[in-house]
Amino acid sequence: MVTDYESVGLKAGIEIHQQLNSREKLFCGCPTVLRKFDERSGEFARYLRATESEMGEIDRAAKEEMMVLRRFCYYAYDTCCLVEYDEEPPGPLNREALGICLSIAKTLGMTPIEQVHTMRKLVIDGSNTSGFQRTALVAMNGTLPNGGAIDTICLEEEAAQRVEGDIFSLDRLGIPLVEITTSPCMHTPEEVYQVAEYLGMVLRSTGRVKRGLGTIRQDVNISIREGARVEIKGVQELDLIAEVVRREVDRQQNLVWIREELRSRRARVDPVPVDVTTVFAGTASSILKKAKKILAVRLPGFGGLVGREIQPGRRLGSEISDYAKKCGVGGIFHTDELPAYGVTAEEVEALRRNLGAASDECIILVAAGADRAVCAADQVIYRANLALEGVPEETRKMLEGGSTAYMRPLPGAARMYPETDVLPVRIGTEDWDAVTVPELLTIRAERFVTEFGMDPGIARQVAYSEYLPLFQAALDHGIPPSLAHRTIFATAKEVGKETGKDTSGLLDPAVLIPVLEATQNGTIAKEAIPQVFMLELEGVPVNEAIARSKPSVSTSDIEEIVSKIVNERKDFVKSKGMASLGPLMGVVMEELRGAADGKVIAGVLKKEIQAALKEE
Repeated sequence: MVTDYESVGLKAGIEIHQQLNSREKLFCGCPTVLRKFDERSGEFARYLRATESEMGEIDRAAKEEMMVLRRFCYYAYDTCCLVEYDEEPPGPLNREALGICLSIAKTLGMTPIEQVHTMRKLVIDGSNTSGFQRTALVAMNGTLPNGGAIDTICLEEEAAQRVEGDIFSLDRLGIPLVEITTSPCMHTPEEVYQVAEYLGMVLRSTGRVKRGLGTIRQDVNISIREGARVEIKGVQELDLIAEVVRREVDRQQNLVWIREELRSRRARVDPVPVDVTTVFAGTASSILKKAKKILAVRLPGFGGLVGREIQPGRRLGSEISDYAKKCGVGGIFHTDELPAYGVTAEEVEALRRNLGAASDECIILVAAGADRAVCAADQVIYRANLALEGVPEETRKMLEGGSTAYMRPLPGAARMYPETDVLPVRIGTEDWDAVTVPELLTIRAERFVTEFGMDPGIARQVAYSEYLPLFQAALDHGIPPSLAHRTIFATAKEVGKETGKDTSGLLDPAVLIPVLEATQNGTIAKEAIPQVFMLELEGVPVNEAIARSKPSVSTSDIEEIVSKIVNERKDFVKSKGMASLGPLMGVVMEELRGAADGKVIAGVLKKEIQAALKEE
């Protein structure tokens, strides 16, 4: 609706969750590897229920998750243990993961906690087997380039990954991750993007974080002056983060507008749902036909507003439907969108007559078994009343494109309580002094430009790439940066495209470094690298592949071939002069592909062209 975010009082903060690339999980010795679902060695099920906090309260978010009893299924693997099953107490906090976390904290100018205590955070959405996630506050009070603040950094255990519905996979559960939380110090969507990009760069600078989709997730907290704090979870794509903020601002502005319109109409919510099952006794709607009970909620003054779009593809009706779905129903019908879905205009008219509804009323229908219908109708009444107040505080999930849907209420303090099975870890002055700060990727890219004369774009590509350690290993073996870059970032891809095979194995240091060294010491020509790679893809050991790719022609053979090609194109050489070197180089290379070094060929060709030009 507006692009002047200062005028609407936009405040945003972010939480970044990044998986760490430690050898073992956070509280056990299991490896931090993901498995294919069909590799599972077993399955089991759990029913999760929330427990009361030390103050005798049940967290409101957990309470809502318990509205419907759900049976969660878990896939187990031979790389998991009883800690992931929640059938064995956790081990000590992983010191390797703690060290990575401290390195990140020091890079961000934070102050470590003297004693790191592990806490339990109540989560019963099925993403773990215990009903809680373990988390530990490690450091506080960092700074951002925009002058904003980083409030905290925590070391947490990753959740189980969802397979589908209520089925989860245990391979990811327990992988260490850091949670970095900023203050609400961002005031435009672009600023949120820039801060997220900066923190992502700092995390990758350690060289100790996992890469790929799903290994880093951003939660964004957003509010506007007349709105409320909303937490949007699970933004995985950095490029979408600014759009998520824009759409949330639009959503909150639209909800504020609807609130004002409702108040001007003196709108209200009928607190008692009405059973209208008999009204639809002969309906053709498949959903209504199979429902045992159909309840109607009257919303006087809401007419036309429930169907109003508040985000692309989302309406106030979508918001109400999200709440009803918490009771296990598929959704709702409302008269702003009817007749549709098999419901006829005559049935809508009969419904209005039955309820005595006025023309400015919206009627919402829920259809399900008796218990779920009652639960859903109560949720409809609850959310409709929230519309009279404006924007509710809540946790939302991101949808495709950047719009969002309701997940649960914002959790409260009742969700946290101490983990008594894990001893605290003391961080002394000596420990903190020993923590090293990594070279930032931005600085490393600049160094590549000045130190190796690399193009700035290529230097940035290398510095930010997951292959940076491989590139650095090649340099450590005396390989020129240009050859290392060309082979890692181009040749391997070209071979993959030509063969249609997975070439990731070619970028194993044990395979790549010998090939680059053989090229550098003249054992093979660099033009022979694709041939070596193809042999390796066929299963030939690297040393044998190199031996098979040694130059098969002598210098005299090269001279003979080059001379023949130049003589056949003497007119072209005379017309182009030394400019014919490039085109003829391509012809010779095609003839000798991989059988001789390009530098040797270029030298011979240059002499032959010069000799031909002197002839007259």
